[in-house]
Amino acid sequence: MIQGTSSDVGKSLLVAGLCRAYARRGLKVRPFKAQNMSNNAAVTADSDLPPGADGQVPRGEIGRAQALQARACGVEPSIHMNPVLLKPQTLIGSQVVLRGRVLGNCRAKVYHKMKPQLLPAVLDSFHRTAAQADLVLVEGAGSGAEVYLRKSDITNMKLAELADLPVVVLGDIDRGGALAAIVGTHALLNDDENARVVGYIINKFRGDLSLFEPACELMTQRTGWPWLGVVRWFESASRLPAEDSLALERPAEGEGHGLNIAVPQLSRVANFDDLDPLAAEPGVSVNWVKPGTPIPRETDVVILPGSKSTRADLEVMRREGWDIDILAHVRQGGRVVGLCAGFQMLGRVVRDPQGIEGEPGETPGLGLLDVETEISGEKQLIDLDARDQASGCRVTGYEMHMGRTHGAGLDRPWLMLEDKQGKPRPEGAMSADGRVTGAYVHGIFGNDDFRAHWLRRVGAEASTLDYEARVEAALEALADHCEDNLDLDALLALAR
Repeated sequence: MIQGTSSDVGKSLLVAGLCRAYARRGLKVRPFKAQNMSNNAAVTADSDLPPGADGQVPRGEIGRAQALQARACGVEPSIHMNPVLLKPQTLIGSQVVLRGRVLGNCRAKVYHKMKPQLLPAVLDSFHRTAAQADLVLVEGAGSGAEVYLRKSDITNMKLAELADLPVVVLGDIDRGGALAAIVGTHALLNDDENARVVGYIINKFRGDLSLFEPACELMTQRTGWPWLGVVRWFESASRLPAEDSLALERPAEGEGHGLNIAVPQLSRVANFDDLDPLAAEPGVSVNWVKPGTPIPRETDVVILPGSKSTRADLEVMRREGWDIDILAHVRQGGRVVGLCAGFQMLGRVVRDPQGIEGEPGETPGLGLLDVETEISGEKQLIDLDARDQASGCRVTGYEMHMGRTHGAGLDRPWLMLEDKQGKPRPEGAMSADGRVTGAYVHGIFGNDDFRAHWLRRVGAEASTLDYEARVEAALEALADHCEDNLDLDALLALAR
């Protein structure tokens, strides 16, 4: 198990790199994270639900990081790799997903009381995952030293104890304070927990290692834990899908300088990696517009991303004045694209009579598409592989939403998806002039041919970027980076 001294120390990325490195050595490797908190999720082919009337097994969902780690292992993602997924909807509450199935929305206090009841499912998923592997790389959550949460822990030291996992503590030197974080972690853990730690790794190092070595000696002296290595800063990290919205606080790669895309940074933004393929284009600049900042006038396209709370983020849009900016942008001939919740926001109204995403009620949309949405029913989880008749391009991706959209605007769909049996299905809506479009499909811009078609349609130059090959190359480089910075044979010998 890789436990961090805090959130965002690089656990997910390091586990992904180790997954690929050990898989390249011929081992059957699997990732596991008992509980994840993220609005960036991926669809799995399996679920904990019985087959439907059509005989098809319903899809499930897990955190984006575990899906990437599964890819690094060369296997399909499974609900058992991340049995508990929390999707924040408010500052104090989240949607709780257990093995791909939505249990409901919980305030934090209620969830903490519920966690011990989830532990049997977590352990069952861990053992199912371990049964398929030579090596399981378990990722902790946040800090493993949050001892005030010990009674309700299901993902750090409690899981390590129940599953008899050796623990490696990961510290982040880039933010400073790694010495205090490692020594402080040791001070907060009890004797049994400290005995379970087999060593520590320092991550995101830049500079002259000889200057830092005395700190490592001091950490080992104070903790008794072996120093397992220092992982230097990995420059290509931005080429891999990020899970935590903290990634949006960092500067983008910024290669683009032609087509200007503005993306309002909503308070409950979800699946924001939808924009990664566009940001990777050399002729495209993707600008995440932060609160307190207007949408730039030089914007060519505004993209409204997914959100875990559509109505709440519509209120954010109005509070920031982004709704006025977007309407002015459209009047001046600009384009707007809505993805999933962003599509819902483009309609006339979003209703939530059951209070699924917050207080029951309804909120006016931007009125740019003649559709209405009601948040109700079971979550729609669809793994998509079809051909878009309008563009002639293959489209892969997924749907993940609880809303149902209807209205006259659907008679002019953005996409006409044809399945492998040749049956067409209209998807989304488009304004009469074609400048405002929206759909429920996530991952649509990851399709190279479709992305090139869309770029040409909005008047931009398309490149020959192979986005999937770019991700694969980044995973290979990450595995090489782990090999160069750590003794992987020694690390593997610590597993049991």
